[in-house]
Amino acid sequence: MDILIQLVLGAIGGNVGGALLKNLSLGTVGNSIAGIVGGGIGGQILTAVLGGAASGGMVGNVAGGGVGGIVVMIVVGLIKNMMAKK
Repeated sequence: MDILIQLVLGAIGGNVGGALLKNLSLGTVGNSIAGIVGGGIGGQILTAVLGGAASGGMVGNVAGGGVGGIVVMIVVGLIKNMMAKK
């Protein structure tokens, strides 16, 4: 259940990041996909680093999912912008 929460929060985080950083936005679908990937990865990394403390806790899910979603959306947006300039 935790992974599902992290994925959903990642999608939300990706869209929040896209709304705040319009120049890096990938569009709603792109932000959602980047956020889902980031939420899954961020949640797994946080669980691995913090162990059981992050597992099952809402704070761990929000941090891993939401923040991970925003980070991946920003990274992908920066890469997309750099490739467009070339």
